[in-house]
Amino acid sequence: MESGSTNPNAKIPVTVLTGFLGSGKTTLLKRILAERHGERIAIIENEFGETSIDADLLFSDGNERVIELNNGCICCKVRGDLVRILSDLHTRREAGDLVFDRVIIETTGLADPAPVAQTFFVDDEVSRHYVLDAIVTLVDAVHAEAQVTDHHEALEQVAFADRLLVSKADLVSKEQLDALLGRLRRINARAPIAFADFGRTEIKSLIDVSGFSLDSILTVEPDFLNDTPHEHDDDIGSFVFSSTRPFQPEKITQLFQKIVEKNGTDLMRYKGVLSFAGFEKRVILQGVHMLMTSDVGTSWGDAERASNLVFIGRNLPQSEFRQGLEACLT
Repeated sequence: MESGSTNPNAKIPVTVLTGFLGSGKTTLLKRILAERHGERIAIIENEFGETSIDADLLFSDGNERVIELNNGCICCKVRGDLVRILSDLHTRREAGDLVFDRVIIETTGLADPAPVAQTFFVDDEVSRHYVLDAIVTLVDAVHAEAQVTDHHEALEQVAFADRLLVSKADLVSKEQLDALLGRLRRINARAPIAFADFGRTEIKSLIDVSGFSLDSILTVEPDFLNDTPHEHDDDIGSFVFSSTRPFQPEKITQLFQKIVEKNGTDLMRYKGVLSFAGFEKRVILQGVHMLMTSDVGTSWGDAERASNLVFIGRNLPQSEFRQGLEACLT
């Protein structure tokens, strides 16, 4: 949380940051926090897997505070936890234990935004103290066409957006980009479309926009205010690989090349913070399908060196992945 002023009598604005797996939500959130450093911002982060590594991806100095919901999807299993966390945040704010100006909720890439937004209207305690300012949806220009076609959640994320941000536009042709923008406008004609380049975008257009319109949402989903269950595809799952033994750089690089080549189509999202033998800094790995990037993070310093990798995909050969990763450790 950052420093700033607070009006205790006003409702607390909430931004829901959503988008399909690998669209760049965490990168954008990091940019928002860097740019709006004069505010205290409470962050609620949700991961589909049982372990979240995004706190490491977001903040490496340990001074920031992130509330994690990583035992299920925020739109179904842990929605009750979301209500409890929001209520607890308000109680602690009233008591003076916490001071914050706004809340940003980063959903898992597999979240349907409807039940999340619904929370701010159907729960009396939440609606009394919070106001949904906007749903901001990241759209991956490389994979969005297939994602919107194949996954209901990706379609809902676009349809419910108050602001659409297209990432990775530089990786597709002008014709592909034009076709995607046309499709986005057909799905959601009311949301302005902008671009995000590694999180770089006009942040002020995403905050305090009063962009959420209940009337507009009811035209998209007439049952929005009805409490209906949400289910994910049964064949989509996640698992985490963790180890305190460092990886051998050449072996892990070769393994990921093989994994991506063989399983890239079904490997929807993979990311991690890795420890390499003989290397004093963290290695940050991010990937979506066949696209994989790595970067050098901060020094391990006195912190325990531990690798954590999360994989999300369809019918992934978990035991095969684990055996391969174990073989790459020192």
